[in-house]
Amino acid sequence: MELIYKPELPKENRPIYIIGAGGIVRDAHLPAYKNAGFNVAGITNRTKQRAIDLANTFNIPNVFDDVEAMVEAAPENAVYDLTLMPNQFVPTLDLLPDNAAVLIQKPMGDNYEQTLDILEVCRRKKLKAAINCQMRYAPYVMAAKYMIDQGHIGELYDFEVRLTTYTPWEYFPNVVNHPRLEIQQHSIHYIDLIRSFLGNPKKVYAKTLKNPGKPMSSTRTTTIMDYNDSMRAIINTNHDHNFGEKNQESFVKWEGTKGAIKARIGLLLDYPNGKPDLFQYCIVKEGETPKWIEVDLEGSWFPDAFVGTMASLMRYIEGSTDVLPTSVEDVVHSMAIVEAAYDSNDDGGVTPLYNA
Repeated sequence: MELIYKPELPKENRPIYIIGAGGIVRDAHLPAYKNAGFNVAGITNRTKQRAIDLANTFNIPNVFDDVEAMVEAAPENAVYDLTLMPNQFVPTLDLLPDNAAVLIQKPMGDNYEQTLDILEVCRRKKLKAAINCQMRYAPYVMAAKYMIDQGHIGELYDFEVRLTTYTPWEYFPNVVNHPRLEIQQHSIHYIDLIRSFLGNPKKVYAKTLKNPGKPMSSTRTTTIMDYNDSMRAIINTNHDHNFGEKNQESFVKWEGTKGAIKARIGLLLDYPNGKPDLFQYCIVKEGETPKWIEVDLEGSWFPDAFVGTMASLMRYIEGSTDVLPTSVEDVVHSMAIVEAAYDSNDDGGVTPLYNA
């Protein structure tokens, strides 16, 4: 079976101006853009030396002292790539030209109030703004989407994301102490992923938990996204399974009336080293024993999926498509689900009647 799983690139290679020079830029944005042949024209960072170091490594021609200097120098067709922390989004977006194109790092705010503030400034300035929910463009996700859209596994009725692994949170100093660590910073990937296939759920049920031996606010979560009486959409994450590799797992699984697809998220196993991804599917044929077929796909979530979010924004700007999949107007719904998950965590559940 031939699978289509790579994002379509824009016709016009617009200049990219990056705001922020953190690890995600070094490890994902810039390698992805280099592989895609994108034109990174400038970078700025509060600590200028970090921007200079990345500019030297990736041959970026311009390093700016601040956002204002960058905006003054950038051409009208520039695409801004905003990679700061969420509490810096609104004041930075206010510095961009009206009608500018901007790709904003996920999550879209540290809480829903901040999400709405980000949406307001994008609307007020008429920004062509997308959120970098790049998991939608991981090769195994795009391959699964293609198969499902082609009807190969029939009607989808089960969507599961499961993570049982060990995450060294010290690699993320900017978020390790976040009061909403697991759902807001990690499971948001899977919430947005499920939405990209199934749309908005009717209800959300969630419980997020801390580890008694760790200072982090939460490291394990179960989230159920309720669509109807036949669709199960569930996210189970456990970042504390530090008992060797034997029983660790990290996957996305889709099941339908005619078959199933399972993709191993290799990035999250033995992080940050990672393991190879694995994409496999099973098509049920009458009278035959079910057989799983493995398919080698080029690329992975990091860094390759970062091509997809930037390419989709560029294609939208140039008019190659009238759909911007991760627009702020769309991703605000993912953030609403995150907020609902925290509300469910705080107030959900029914107390059994123990007075019999």
